[in-house]
Amino acid sequence: MSARSLQSRAARQRPRPLRRQQRGIALLVAILLVALGTILAATVGYENAMTARRGTATYALDQSILIGEGAEALTAYGLRQIRQSDPSHTYPGQGWGNPVGPMEVVPGVMLTAQVEDLQGRINLNNLVQTDGTPDPVYIAALTTLLESLGLEPKWAGYLVDWIDADIVPQNPDGAEDSVYMGQTPPYRTANRYITSASELLALPGFGRERYMLLAPYVVALPYGTKINVCTARGLVLDAFIGAGHSEFSADPNQLQQNRTSANGCWPTLANYQAAFPQNGFSSSVGGKFAQNSSYFRLTSMVTIGGTEFNLYSLLYQDQTGAVRAIQRSFTAD
Repeated sequence: MSARSLQSRAARQRPRPLRRQQRGIALLVAILLVALGTILAATVGYENAMTARRGTATYALDQSILIGEGAEALTAYGLRQIRQSDPSHTYPGQGWGNPVGPMEVVPGVMLTAQVEDLQGRINLNNLVQTDGTPDPVYIAALTTLLESLGLEPKWAGYLVDWIDADIVPQNPDGAEDSVYMGQTPPYRTANRYITSASELLALPGFGRERYMLLAPYVVALPYGTKINVCTARGLVLDAFIGAGHSEFSADPNQLQQNRTSANGCWPTLANYQAAFPQNGFSSSVGGKFAQNSSYFRLTSMVTIGGTEFNLYSLLYQDQTGAVRAIQRSFTAD
């Protein structure tokens, strides 16, 4: 065989370029690049949209807080005027409890606000005295209130042990660390005064249903805060008189009518004392009541477009009449 024939044969045996395979790979790379570009564009667009929404939400939240603070200032002004006209009494007829709004603060922003006297409730921190011992008057009143609401009286003992500084149950109905460490997850008792009535939910087995029943009648305020008889609910007033008494809670509408028609506080301390059995309104009981208040809660509901914000402000009014916010929250308790 000649050399030329060998070269020709070798040339025929060499692999030819796989043009079809190369075109397929190029097409696949192009598709992948387009898909990657689409993903990147969608991601950038989504992040930009979320950034805009976060910015809008942050601006709306800041705006609602500022409006809530404005409502606090207006409430403080009103409470100061009321204190100047009648420094000895706080009662619904003074108008501070009337709801305001909805009113348009600025175009597209609505405000609804209402003030509540928190000293019309039982202060849970008064259950334990400063020396760490339970207050028998408040223990009996809370027990009566629980029974009036159809709740177990044992929760009074649980709450005392939650607040007091020791780790020894006060009575068979009490509960200390030995009970709470068995929960899932385990935790310990607070052993100090509470800052919110919602700490009731930390009591093992208390639950939301019991809390919703009891919450309108209790509050967490500094120890020693007195109950205002002019604004307290009927069940709260009757709880201190004793089990089986319903002088003020039998007809809530009648209590409301009496307060509306009275030209001042009702019941007064004298009226309330007369409802007690003979010698029942002792100094240990009478010293826990007053006819004026220093702690109020302002509920401000701000609506911006289709979004609602609630701000709950705890207001304190000192002896000079000055009012300031000492706590703010986005939940009632």
